[in-house]
Amino acid sequence: MRLGLIGLGRIGAFHARTLAALPTVESLVVTDAVTSLTKEVAERWDAEAADSPEALLAAGVDGVVIAAATDAHPALLLAAVAAGLPVFCEKPVARHAGDAAELLRRVGDSGVPVQIGYPRRFDAGFAAARAAVASGELGWLHTVRSTTLDPAPPPAAYIKGSGGIFRDCGVHDFDAVRWVTGREVVEVYATGSNRGAEFFAEAQDVDTAAVVLTLDDGTLALVSNSRYNQRGYDVRLELHGSVDSIAVGLEDRLPLRSVEPGVTFPAGSPYQFFMDRFGAAFRAELTAFTDVVAGNRSSPCTIADALETGWVAEACTLSLREHRPVRVDEVR
Repeated sequence: MRLGLIGLGRIGAFHARTLAALPTVESLVVTDAVTSLTKEVAERWDAEAADSPEALLAAGVDGVVIAAATDAHPALLLAAVAAGLPVFCEKPVARHAGDAAELLRRVGDSGVPVQIGYPRRFDAGFAAARAAVASGELGWLHTVRSTTLDPAPPPAAYIKGSGGIFRDCGVHDFDAVRWVTGREVVEVYATGSNRGAEFFAEAQDVDTAAVVLTLDDGTLALVSNSRYNQRGYDVRLELHGSVDSIAVGLEDRLPLRSVEPGVTFPAGSPYQFFMDRFGAAFRAELTAFTDVVAGNRSSPCTIADALETGWVAEACTLSLREHRPVRVDEVR
């Protein structure tokens, strides 16, 4: 098949490499607002360069991957759907959940499949955890702990346009909690702090955050996020039930050092970036999209799925600002 890729920044360039290696992708068309970047990526991966998103959509592609800046997602997604092209769009669907809800309304009756990028759904560990919960082998859940700790903060310009740590980073934890447990979040309480670069506070954001999520069956989920985890990229999920407890990410590349006498775990080289931690998941995610394009499966993560996670992020943003618990229904 012939796929188009719009946006060739950090994640877009990574997707270009992944797509170029998929056996079902016979040709790739790429474009970015920076012309030199379009040329560079096209030459590196033997892709066709388009001088605009409009040109790419008219280039005979079978589907479109959107990895442009967040603010461009709604217009690009609508344009692709209007052209009848299946779409893979990086999260978030839009900067604010209300805008995503409007987008869902406009796309809902089109019949064009849309897949939103949440790679943890395609990670072997997270999938195994979901299966364990569904089988009942953990008993009833009482506590879930989800962690995303970045080794270093992104640039100030990125933070300024990210929408905040809950919309940009925490959403991966919120989606993982929802997807693995099969439950919805009904209430949040969020807090945060700034002990690092000043540009976080200048953007009315925090560099470290903690959230308590109450799920619809009473399970409590604790989410921890930070931009300053110098030891490495730490993504984990713990599920504690009445019968058993399990963990995702508890392996030799875990960026955590034990100080217990005689303990050598973990012994591997810590993960340093999301691309090495989730490389296989990204490949599986984009492979799934090629199946969506081919008509062999429905979208594994719809706009509606992403919207539910977006409402949780909105509730956390309000909770942080007003220093109080917020029910998710309050922000819908």
